[in-house]
Amino acid sequence: MSKAFTRESDDAPEDLPHLRPAALPPGAKNYMTAKGFEKLRQRLQELTLEPDSPARRLRLHQIQEQLQTAVVVNPPSVPWGQVQFGATVIVRNQQDEEGVYRIVGVDETDSDHDISWLSPVAKALMKAQVGDQVPLRTPSGNQTLKIIKIYYE
Repeated sequence: MSKAFTRESDDAPEDLPHLRPAALPPGAKNYMTAKGFEKLRQRLQELTLEPDSPARRLRLHQIQEQLQTAVVVNPPSVPWGQVQFGATVIVRNQQDEEGVYRIVGVDETDSDHDISWLSPVAKALMKAQVGDQVPLRTPSGNQTLKIIKIYYE
């Protein structure tokens, strides 16, 4: 198309959409552990040193929004009697297999055992105590998870 048939506004940079992870429902708070908040803040600093590109600018925008909307949740006081946000939970299933889950914010689920506080597993574990048996519906059927240990980092 000839430049004569374009609008000046076509050359203007597009406003970036209000970016939120798909896993965070509208109106939900962006809970984050203090450790996750600091890690994200460090990533923002690293990005500022990288060469400029559209992808870098988009990622900077995303991280800035995540940090601005974050609600940092500190670990509860000792003794850790029940599973809450930020807990690492060791469980045993009916097949006597152990699993480890760390309940974190949607913006910080970056390791194998990190799960979002909105996930079905996290919701099932919340408020459970050591020794409790927690029912969990899975695509392969119903499970029972026994809480073995709860700790906070």
